[in-house]
Amino acid sequence: MTKTWFITGTSKGFGRVWAEAALRRGDQVVATARNLESLQELNEHYGDNVLTLALDVTNKAAVDIVVRQAYEHFGRLDVIINNAGYGQFGAIEEISEQEARDQLETNLLGALWVTQAALPYLREQGSGHIIQVSSIGGVSTVPYIGMYHASKWGLEGFSQALNQEMQALGIKVTLIEPIGYTTDWAGPSAKFAQELPVYDHVREANSARLSASVRGNPEATGPVVLKLVDMEHPPLRIFFGKGAHDRIHVEYEKRLAEWDAFKDLSEEAHGEESVM
Repeated sequence: MTKTWFITGTSKGFGRVWAEAALRRGDQVVATARNLESLQELNEHYGDNVLTLALDVTNKAAVDIVVRQAYEHFGRLDVIINNAGYGQFGAIEEISEQEARDQLETNLLGALWVTQAALPYLREQGSGHIIQVSSIGGVSTVPYIGMYHASKWGLEGFSQALNQEMQALGIKVTLIEPIGYTTDWAGPSAKFAQELPVYDHVREANSARLSASVRGNPEATGPVVLKLVDMEHPPLRIFFGKGAHDRIHVEYEKRLAEWDAFKDLSEEAHGEESVM
């Protein structure tokens, strides 16, 4: 069955790879980006199967209009992919108020606005699949991208709750959690806070970590996304890339060990039990 996709952030990176993967197999795609010119090649290659629209996901009113336009154009929406986002680099003390707000507005609230705008159509259909592009940084952290982590942990939280709300309505939710890929996430797409010399050691460690990482090929994710949207029972969470599973097992074992070590103190804080 042909599917209709709505994808944000399709000018490059994962969004572009997934849009073209869907179009190559004959699906219909609503491709959005801030810069409409960046989508011109999609129009030239895929004709009526693609609708390209300019969209700033931080503008809720614009999101509502564009999602409605997409639905009216193709008559349905099957796959919603919230991919628009960027990395904000900087130690927590270095992040300005505007940088913090911009990061959350794009990565977290932008995904929320698109999800909310699409849900009435998906509910009416009794079907649909919402895919949120999170990150391994949505379940673990490293220094120097604290605000990025905050945005992705927020995305993970509301999406897990959304999944519970949607189970009786026939709507699926999946969080894709990529590890490092050869996109420009840490390059031209990234934003950097004004540096304080006291955090030079954090920047050096971050650069060394990035240099040592083995990155995946974004093109390899296209066929996997197609498999995900075709699943009758897709996962709520899935890592993309090698090495994520080992890293997260270590992370969660540390958490469990720490919680267990202080269990007595935790229960002391409960006080005397009372019946509500």
